[in-house]
Amino acid sequence: DAKTTQPTSMDCAEGRAANLPCNHSTISGSEYIHWYRQIHSQGPQYVIHGLKNNETNAMASLIITEDRKSSTLILPHATLRDTAVYYCILRVAHWDRWGCTCAISPWWQVRRRVAFI
Repeated sequence: DAKTTQPTSMDCAEGRAANLPCNHSTISGSEYIHWYRQIHSQGPQYVIHGLKNNETNAMASLIITEDRKSSTLILPHATLRDTAVYYCILRVAHWDRWGCTCAISPWWQVRRRVAFI
């Protein structure tokens, strides 16, 4: 069974914010929420990740509920270039001897996806 559930597709008006929900009710305390996207005929692209706090970068924002059972990826000004399959995944992280966070499970284990059209 997949650990995350997402809508199979979503529509959004160009220039408006796109809100892509993800439910992960069985998330553990050490699992990070990661978002990747895959544009047609290209490899996957990292979008954003977070553990407990809301995160924002140049591409998107990640809003995580207080209980961490769901989250929302927000693309603030969606354009046609944002058309892709978006993957919400949970990944356990650990600290290595250099102090960096390293993901253990690969992104392609995802079974659920959302297409942004």
